[in-house]
Amino acid sequence: MSSKRDYYELLGVEKTATAQEIKKAYRKLAMKYHPDRNPGDKEAEEKFKEINEAYEVLSDEEKRKRYDQFGPDGVNGQGGFGGQGGFGGFGQGDFSGFGGFEDIFGDIFGGGFGGSGSRRRGPVRGADIRQRVRVTFEEAAKGVKKEIKVTRNEECSECHGTGAKPGTSKKTCPNCNGTGTVRSVQRTPFGNIASTKTCPNCNGTGEIIDTPCSKCKGTGSVRKTKTIEVDIPAGIDDGQMIKLSGQGEFGEPGAPKGDLYIIVEVTPHEIFRRDGYDIYIDMPITFVQAALGDEIEVPTLDGKVKYTIPEGTQTGTVFRLRDRGIKRIRGNSKGDQYVKVNVEVPKKLSEKQKELLREFAGECGSKEHEKKATFGEKIDRLFGKKKK
Repeated sequence: MSSKRDYYELLGVEKTATAQEIKKAYRKLAMKYHPDRNPGDKEAEEKFKEINEAYEVLSDEEKRKRYDQFGPDGVNGQGGFGGQGGFGGFGQGDFSGFGGFEDIFGDIFGGGFGGSGSRRRGPVRGADIRQRVRVTFEEAAKGVKKEIKVTRNEECSECHGTGAKPGTSKKTCPNCNGTGTVRSVQRTPFGNIASTKTCPNCNGTGEIIDTPCSKCKGTGSVRKTKTIEVDIPAGIDDGQMIKLSGQGEFGEPGAPKGDLYIIVEVTPHEIFRRDGYDIYIDMPITFVQAALGDEIEVPTLDGKVKYTIPEGTQTGTVFRLRDRGIKRIRGNSKGDQYVKVNVEVPKKLSEKQKELLREFAGECGSKEHEKKATFGEKIDRLFGKKKK
């Protein structure tokens, strides 16, 4: 049958494929051509036999070596090929003797084959909780403790999480005999296929409760709202999360609780802006301060600090204040603060002020306004005006 075709070609893999790649390719093809998904399709049936023959050889390290060295003849009589049925019993009974079959076809039938998937479900861990907390710009920069209210499932104080009425206990599920799974057998053109599924009577736990706890109705947990204190570290930024292990939902008995994730939302500041651990601020100054220089008071997160701006400062100039930014979460160093000064031009002037400015303008020459003079020369060149 398929001995005339290359097994690697049948599975669509290279000869250098790893065992995991071969298994993945087989899983995909087996699910595609399985008789239960293609009833009455003889071509799919034949394809299904071929890929199983190929996988039976290539999934076995020794058989694969013989196949690579001698071809199909190297595995005849070794892998069960060449005998009756061509598959060493495949198609004569069930699939339990087919290597790797149980794990792969669990995707189709919801369980293993030949009873290999009959295992009791373990206790389920509690779910995680995500909750937001809003802090001010200063609180995020310096750190703060916040109290938040969390509504979650907690262990029932009446039954201590068992779900059974005090004085009683759980019993072994009679439907699955405590295994947590039930087994069924399906007849197919290739024989009987056994599959296992989660027991619907106990949901896979293997136990049932005859007399549930009256407080939690057999769930083992009750809904409560609890106040938790959260330590917001200095330097945290908007959108960052804080993980509190074991502060999430209550898990099943014997399983750990989930975690609580606090998502921090930082309220924008009316003066400060943040970029990483640096702070930026726009600060207005007068024309006189810019021209003559002055000692100004600059607001920072730690209060006002004095800074001397030099005479002739231009609008848009940025000054740097070292270590006046935000503390880094890891370590003790801080970012810097950058101060951008903007010269504010007065909108309303008295006649005396206007006259003084006119006198000032008359005293000023090109030396005092180098940029303006240079710009004027560029305009003259642009429009072809020759310099006298």
